[in-house]
Amino acid sequence: MSTPQDDKRPRRDDFAENRSESLAKLDALRRAAFDRVRTAPNAEQLARRRSLLGFAKWALPGLALVLLSSIAAWPEISHLVNQNRAALKEMARLRVESGNMENAVYRGLDAHNHLYMITARTTHQQGPDRVDLVDPVADIELSGNSWAHIKADRGVYMQHEQTLNLDDHVVLYRDDGTLMNGPSADMDLKQDVIASRDWVHAEGPFGTQDAQGYFLDQHAGIMQFTGPGLTVRNDDNGPPSPAARLRQEGAKTEK
Repeated sequence: MSTPQDDKRPRRDDFAENRSESLAKLDALRRAAFDRVRTAPNAEQLARRRSLLGFAKWALPGLALVLLSSIAAWPEISHLVNQNRAALKEMARLRVESGNMENAVYRGLDAHNHLYMITARTTHQQGPDRVDLVDPVADIELSGNSWAHIKADRGVYMQHEQTLNLDDHVVLYRDDGTLMNGPSADMDLKQDVIASRDWVHAEGPFGTQDAQGYFLDQHAGIMQFTGPGLTVRNDDNGPPSPAARLRQEGAKTEK
């Protein structure tokens, strides 16, 4: 015969034999709920609830409409944002990496308050001061309403120093008829000085001149050619001057 200690069958707690205590607790909770007295809301509370219900009546549909509109418009907004971001990146790349500009114009004044202007087909900014030029052209105002025009294939303009270095097919023309050609030229725009250490071919009212370099101070009216060269003056091809005629006649008399 089995004893209570030997009975190992599973037992459920909710079917325990001693349930009177838990049932009494549940009965007490039910009676407390039934005995609770609920007071009716007053007019102020009713008005507050009515206003909250009216606000929710319009706010919730409006919020739902905003959410639906944002969901519908989000693809277009995302597209515009991506486009603007791509445009800003491209502008930053062009500004930082290239710094290119077409049909650039630079203006300034020299030490004598004469205006000069530099134009170029394309420019490339190299830092805050240096500008590389393609097909540069410089127009310079000189004293006495005169002017000079100089151009080349390439150039470097230093903005703070007001210097212009020209290379490849440099051509200088002045309104007095002087025309100069050479492979390079260095210009001090502030002092109106142009110089070169390369060969130069010059033509003008004086004749023609080939030299290994030149120095031109346009404000002081100085033009110097350096190195060995060939000079052909315009009066060398014309009739002899009276002094030359007298020298020739004297030479013939001595013979």
